[in-house]
Amino acid sequence: MKRKNLQARTLAAVLAVFSSVAAMGQQTTSDTDWMKDFTSRITLNGYAQGGWSYQDINGQKTNSYNLKRTLLWAKARITDRWSFLFMHDFSSVVQEFYTDYRISNDNALTVRLGQFKHSYTMENPLSPTMLELIDVYSQAVLYLAGEGPDPLNGVNYGRDQGLMVFGDLFNKSLHYELALMSGQGINRKDANNQKDFIAKLEVRPFDGLRIVGSGYLGTGNAVGTAAWNPTIQRGDNYKRNRYSVGAEYKTTAYSAGQYKEARPASIRAEWLGGEDGDVGSRGGYVTASITVVDALDLVASAETFDRNTEVDGWDQTNLTLGLQYWFYKKCRLQLQYTRSLCGELISTKDYNWLQAQVQVAF
Repeated sequence: MKRKNLQARTLAAVLAVFSSVAAMGQQTTSDTDWMKDFTSRITLNGYAQGGWSYQDINGQKTNSYNLKRTLLWAKARITDRWSFLFMHDFSSVVQEFYTDYRISNDNALTVRLGQFKHSYTMENPLSPTMLELIDVYSQAVLYLAGEGPDPLNGVNYGRDQGLMVFGDLFNKSLHYELALMSGQGINRKDANNQKDFIAKLEVRPFDGLRIVGSGYLGTGNAVGTAAWNPTIQRGDNYKRNRYSVGAEYKTTAYSAGQYKEARPASIRAEWLGGEDGDVGSRGGYVTASITVVDALDLVASAETFDRNTEVDGWDQTNLTLGLQYWFYKKCRLQLQYTRSLCGELISTKDYNWLQAQVQVAF
């Protein structure tokens, strides 16, 4: 009941914002043109991802259907420079709400304020609808970007509240992002007085290639405890720093048919590291997608992550091979097999993971 009430209040707030945009349109156009003006200012998008999973962990075989994400977001174009976005995942919580203001005419400087996906790593800012893996992000990104597996940071879906400036320079050959964030994650009040700084620099020497480096300097306030980092207790402030460097190459996109999304083949690799208090962690991934025939892609990925680089046994490596078929624009069927190799201190031993998923998006 509480969740339904929260969703009702959330939708009411969104409608209030969009009503204000509509009021602006009503004041500047005739009654007959009001609806046309309103619809030109608002865009709606959404997607859902759900499927089936089979695992063989510690001798126990389990299979289940799952609904991973049901997102809907709306963007209001208030002026040619000013916009507002609201995103809600109906299978979990409010994800994003922020406003952008473009200061320069050439997209060299835009300011963003609110709750949004932060800039650390290449993968974190990308939508799950664009990524190749059913499990979406690599282990290192999931952990270090605050997606959820880090019990000290909690589940934040790679998002935080704060202020960011970003833009493109030198005919879009250089992209930058600088952010001052809360550090406590989504839908939470900051638990300390420190703010976290995130910087990203992306170089695009030619079409299709981007080389990216990002860094994160901050102070966390632990919302839980971790077996591999026993000196940090719930409520403690601790050093939380991260770095990443990577590259991605995409071929020229081609049409996969009238009703299918034009897409390129791609390969992306990134190396990441972090410090939580006195404990260091590191990992990386290589993920590739190549078209086999028409709208059918072959996907392969190898990724590893070590939660504590000073103690043997906290590492895990995942090897994934799969297929994806794009049956409509932004809509696909996915089938993937993962072999997971676990360190001796991880509670789960080496296991097999078979996943199937359908994605519907608009």
